[in-house]
Amino acid sequence: MLNKLKRADEDMLLENLSRRGFIKVTSCAALGLATLQASEALATMKASPLVIMEKAAGMIVGDPTLCVCCQRCELACTEFNDGKADPKLARIKISRNAMFGPEGGLENTTKGIYGSGSLVIQDTCKQCPHPVPCATACPQNAIIAQKGTGTRMVLKDRCVGCRLCQKACPWGVMTFDEEQGKADKCFLCNGAPKCVDACPAAALRYVPWSDRTREATTRGSFSLMVPDDRRAACNACHVESPGGPRNLKYEQ
Repeated sequence: MLNKLKRADEDMLLENLSRRGFIKVTSCAALGLATLQASEALATMKASPLVIMEKAAGMIVGDPTLCVCCQRCELACTEFNDGKADPKLARIKISRNAMFGPEGGLENTTKGIYGSGSLVIQDTCKQCPHPVPCATACPQNAIIAQKGTGTRMVLKDRCVGCRLCQKACPWGVMTFDEEQGKADKCFLCNGAPKCVDACPAAALRYVPWSDRTREATTRGSFSLMVPDDRRAACNACHVESPGGPRNLKYEQ
């Protein structure tokens, strides 16, 4: 009798162990599958090129007839963004165009202060619509549209300092910090641009966004190098043109 009870207890114990083992094995399998799926999804996200479709909410525009070339806007920009007064890092470009007239300083090497008029053209980021040249050129997906404002901004932790975004910008308004080895651009100070507030002549305004890329004069030479994965992803609706890739759907 005791042997039968002992055998029955052993059978019950083995059954319980088998059930727990089965549950444990299936749980581990489910967890492993979920982890694998998450890893695959993450790999897909990393492999997929970032394409900015949304438009920015606002932009900065300048009035050359009011600008007195005091460069306070450049100082305000770098003091807010970089914690120091360093005009060469400014996201708004004033000093390079001083006295060079409407054509700006990058394309005019013979006149400038010696005879091209008193107009100072304020070069500001156009917050380009799709396709965004600087973002399209970036192989690291380091230039995104900021949530809420749609402003194109650089994620410093992704930037590797390749400077392809600088080469791609038709207006030369990308900036590069040599000390950090990082690119940067105007992100409108999160919707409250300091350059606009600092201008004593009211020569800068923060206005609702509109596409000014077609009317603005380009600055110097630029070259848009599109990474292979992004080019393949965009071929369905883009064509090559002298001004960089343009979207046929938006031009119809």
